[in-house]
Amino acid sequence: MGWLWAIIVGLVLGLLAKAIIPGKQHVPLWLTVILGMLGAIGGNAIARAAGVDATAGIDWWRHVFQLAAAVILVAIGDAAYTAVRGNKRRA
Repeated sequence: MGWLWAIIVGLVLGLLAKAIIPGKQHVPLWLTVILGMLGAIGGNAIARAAGVDATAGIDWWRHVFQLAAAVILVAIGDAAYTAVRGNKRRA
């Protein structure tokens, strides 16, 4: 069940990151989910280092760090994906 939850969180964070980044991203959905999952893991690590990983109620700061990490990773992933794939379209 943990993996399913990680995929759902990765999908939500990845899609939110794509919505925040201006312009059109060319990264596919599967890569968006993976980058969102990595953003959640990175955001958790940053929140733990900042000392705000476990607060009473909703951990808003942890979610902010997760979203910020996802935005950065999706932006970098999109640039790398575009550089590797170029403007080629699938047949």
